[in-house]
Amino acid sequence: MENTKVVFNDNGYGEVQLFSNDTKAGEMVISINHAKLVVYHTEVRPEYEGQGFAKLLLDQLVGYARENGLKIIPLCPYVYAQFRRHPTLYADIWSNVH
Repeated sequence: MENTKVVFNDNGYGEVQLFSNDTKAGEMVISINHAKLVVYHTEVRPEYEGQGFAKLLLDQLVGYARENGLKIIPLCPYVYAQFRRHPTLYADIWSNVH
């Protein structure tokens, strides 16, 4: 069973974490500053690649941004590529102002 969660430290840096059967399968490195959620990097462990886990991380990130009124700055190549491929899907949370 897969599950995701967003965790932050006291400095505004954190991760979107993905677990599969209690094993950390992937993560997104993120930070929040002035209502902007910056995503720097997405990584899925090699043994979990090709199973749609990066999309699960992206869905959690987007849901978190929408629930908290945040705009996403996609510095991560994967997230940026998804935003470019589906601009109308992410228009409400995509911040292209760095």
